[in-house]
Amino acid sequence: MAPSGLTQDDVVRLLTDPSGNARAETAGKIAASFNSGALSESERKIAEEIFRLMVRDAEVRVREALAQNLKQSPGVPHEVALALAKDVDSVAEPILKFSEVLTDADLVEIIRTQSPAKLVAVASRPRVSENVSSALVDTNNEAAVQTLVANKGAAISETSLHKVVETFGAKEEIQAAMIGRPKLPMTVAERLMTVVSEKIRADLVKRHDLAPDLAASLLLSSRERAVLGLASKAEEQDVEVLVQQMRTHGRLTPSIILRAAVMGDMMFFETAMAALAGTTLANARALIYDQGQLGLQALFNRAKLPASHFPAILAAVGVARETSFDGGERDRERYMRRMIERVLTQYGDLGVAMEGDDLEYLLRKLDDLPVLAQSLA
Repeated sequence: MAPSGLTQDDVVRLLTDPSGNARAETAGKIAASFNSGALSESERKIAEEIFRLMVRDAEVRVREALAQNLKQSPGVPHEVALALAKDVDSVAEPILKFSEVLTDADLVEIIRTQSPAKLVAVASRPRVSENVSSALVDTNNEAAVQTLVANKGAAISETSLHKVVETFGAKEEIQAAMIGRPKLPMTVAERLMTVVSEKIRADLVKRHDLAPDLAASLLLSSRERAVLGLASKAEEQDVEVLVQQMRTHGRLTPSIILRAAVMGDMMFFETAMAALAGTTLANARALIYDQGQLGLQALFNRAKLPASHFPAILAAVGVARETSFDGGERDRERYMRRMIERVLTQYGDLGVAMEGDDLEYLLRKLDDLPVLAQSLA
């Protein structure tokens, strides 16, 4: 049962007990009574005064007991919680992990001035705001960042997530934590795919004696499929941001544009063509779907894509005009079969032999074609 009838004499007696263990036990009992709500208003004020004195106790175990028992108390005085949060790590960690009395400003100050262990404690709080997350990411402390990214209760801005990928993207533990987040912005996911695939490529070459060019080709096709998978479920404005990011970093390649066209991912294809040609999305769409092929040819030339890709893209646009596509697996299979047949016909008419009829074969073959003469221009 919670003690009652606390007086100033009790305060003196409790704080002058020569036994550190006794004072630690007392700190725990008073904190438990404070949390229970059993104290009267006057007793609560006395308890708060005891807390203010105990945060300066010379014995660490006394302050540890106080912090452990007050870590989830919403009524603890702010200055008491803050003093405990700035104490040695063993005292501070329970308060930093759980106390809701601490403000974002308190936490950011502690992040900028305190120990690595305290950074990890802050990163593991049940809820972490974007401002606090940003301060944690800016420390470049790997343990804190890994804890933060793995914390599903942490709100992390897109800018901060990009910083994490840039600084720690090659770290497997952080990769796993990023992948495990409830939702990653598409631009962050695309950038993470690039980092991960580069590491896998290096491992394939090093550990399995795989030719660097072959390893790069395998990983490129996997990454392109993954990126288009993301884009196919995104809103138009998100695809525009993704395309601009890929263009800025040199990843908006002819191969992914060709893949998008022949897989029927027309929103990505249209957006990419607009970006490379330096025109608006509306203008690009008007040229792509113009009757005949003059508009598409003009846009294609302005985008400076390989001439050998034009028949495939022309075929893809033709199929897109003629075929409705709801995104379902069976509909995709039907769409892809029609697309492959049209591509084979286009190149067969130009005297280019194709020995296979699966998508990956066709894409590799098209990438390997020399720039054909005027018939493809």
